[in-house]
Amino acid sequence: MTTRRHVLAGFLGAVLPFGRRAWASPGAENLNLLVAGPDGEQTSRWGNACALAMSPGFPGTPDIIPQPAGGLDGVTGANQLDALVVPDGTTAAILPGAALIAWMTGDPRVHFDPTHWAPVLSGTNAGVLVVRLGNAAPSVTALQKFSPLRLAADSAHSGDLAALLALQCLNVPAAPLFGLRGTDAKTRAFTAGEVDAVFLSGEGVPEDIAPLSANGGVPVFCTGQLDATGATLPDALLPGVPDLASFAGACPSPLITAYQAAAAASRLDFFMVLPRLTDPGALAAWRRAGDVATASTALLAAASASSVMLQNADVTAANLAALNLSLTDQTGLQAFIAQRFGQQAG
Repeated sequence: MTTRRHVLAGFLGAVLPFGRRAWASPGAENLNLLVAGPDGEQTSRWGNACALAMSPGFPGTPDIIPQPAGGLDGVTGANQLDALVVPDGTTAAILPGAALIAWMTGDPRVHFDPTHWAPVLSGTNAGVLVVRLGNAAPSVTALQKFSPLRLAADSAHSGDLAALLALQCLNVPAAPLFGLRGTDAKTRAFTAGEVDAVFLSGEGVPEDIAPLSANGGVPVFCTGQLDATGATLPDALLPGVPDLASFAGACPSPLITAYQAAAAASRLDFFMVLPRLTDPGALAAWRRAGDVATASTALLAAASASSVMLQNADVTAANLAALNLSLTDQTGLQAFIAQRFGQQAG
């Protein structure tokens, strides 16, 4: 993460040689960016970078002022977006995918609905299940032979939910070892032989596979990427690794829709939205500025260094649409977590 932090910091320093407001156009009306996360942390850094890259896309090059709020999972910031932000087009919000996991799993702190937000842009990352298979070729049968598959995991209320649901859809008995927060902790457990599998997601996934591969790990399947229609595409960040459907074929599990939602949430490294009922003209202006940002050489370089793919409003909308679970699907998901993992789920 140090290298990725330095790339973003370098980008900010290059554009802001005299401080945050030095690039604002005199007389331009300021815009605001609610940042769902602490100042200086991952979502905050992307918020600063996107604000800088988007400014030239607005008439008058206005100053876009980031306003950090709440903790790392973005729940507090997301609550503020729904409760406090006026949909007058002057304030957008940037959030982490973790906030979407909290919404899916019924976190009692959640008082927001992401299915009503208007998307502007996003950055998506890769997600991949890496398993120590020995001499076996990757297949559903090979996974089922573990009985159970010991999976390194943070909790059932984290991005690891995508892996837990995928394994359930494949009828692979899983025994998650919870409490392993972050890639380093999971990698240590894998290297020590305490677990058989690790689900990697977030920034820098391709480079994080290397130490697992050195200890017998094989990338089995990934969450893929979505196009603007919501169709799953091969992940350019993980060439040659199949998505779940390509790996397993038809999957009739009643939890497949919940898996697709969890995959979308884990895939969204960050995403920028406007509140519901924002004027269409204002939304169009933010989206034009988003297109300017996602074509920016500096922002593209920062994204590449983090193994993040910049996405336009349409692809962002497709990912958020995957979260629009029916009541039956969301109830089934929460029942799965409670019945399978109980008090360990958090």
